[in-house]
Amino acid sequence: MLSRVARRTYWMARYIERAENTARLVNTYHFLLLDLPRGTRIGWEILPVITGSYPTFSEQYQRHDERNTVKFLLADSTNPGSLLNSIAAARENGRTSREVLPGQAWEQINELQLYANARIGDALPRRGRFEFLTEIIQHCQQLTGLLAGTMSHDHAYDFVRIGRNLERADMTTRVVDIGAMSMQNPDDVGSLDVHVWTSMLRALNAYQMYRKDIQLGVHCADVVSYLLQNDYLPRSVAHCLDQIEECIGDLPRHQDTLKPVREARRRVSRIKPDKLDAISLHKEVDRLQIGISAIHNQIGKTWFA
Repeated sequence: MLSRVARRTYWMARYIERAENTARLVNTYHFLLLDLPRGTRIGWEILPVITGSYPTFSEQYQRHDERNTVKFLLADSTNPGSLLNSIAAARENGRTSREVLPGQAWEQINELQLYANARIGDALPRRGRFEFLTEIIQHCQQLTGLLAGTMSHDHAYDFVRIGRNLERADMTTRVVDIGAMSMQNPDDVGSLDVHVWTSMLRALNAYQMYRKDIQLGVHCADVVSYLLQNDYLPRSVAHCLDQIEECIGDLPRHQDTLKPVREARRRVSRIKPDKLDAISLHKEVDRLQIGISAIHNQIGKTWFA
């Protein structure tokens, strides 16, 4: 297949997943702050830090309050990773790859952008935010399922799966990072443990599966192990890396690209969550994110150059 088609399907999948993840991130953090005890010193500015866009955010806004942060993450045209920009980029990559996409998928991407542009104003105040973000998440999930059920599972779909799982693994590490950073400031960490990590599970739609699989209370070490190392949870980092390795193995000239994938997978396996405090967990997550970035860079060198 042509490198431009591979690149566009890869990025289309990443942007669809990024839009869904951004919606999840804002939704989860909103409810996390409502659940935390009064006096907890956690502000909205932590979200641009987690998404890696804090320098741009601080340049654009002097006040790092809820409204400015939500606007920046969802609607700001200067933020390349904002919800609207991610959806627009997904549509553009889909438009230029229509020869390999099902017609219904293209229609679904258009509907997603039309809905987002028409209703983005509802997400800035608290009243309409949950409904808007939930609808965005459902649109993205429908599109992901549509591609899985109607697109030929050839090399083009391999790049869809690679892009989706790489973006998903990246966001899972960022969600875990929210938990780690949230636990650094409060004096009484124990009283916040259940609130923080339950919200992290809900951010990834993993709370019910956690209770089914782990059958224990919600504790930091158990949740971190589940989100990073579980082989069967679709959004765990380990599962995403396994999916990426499988797809890359089906592609030609895959030897160099498999190396950073396997290195990242070994790093995940070596993590011992029960022996990590908040700071060391944050450092481990940073290393994982560097490994994920290395995978992305090698994919570009191998197939998109």
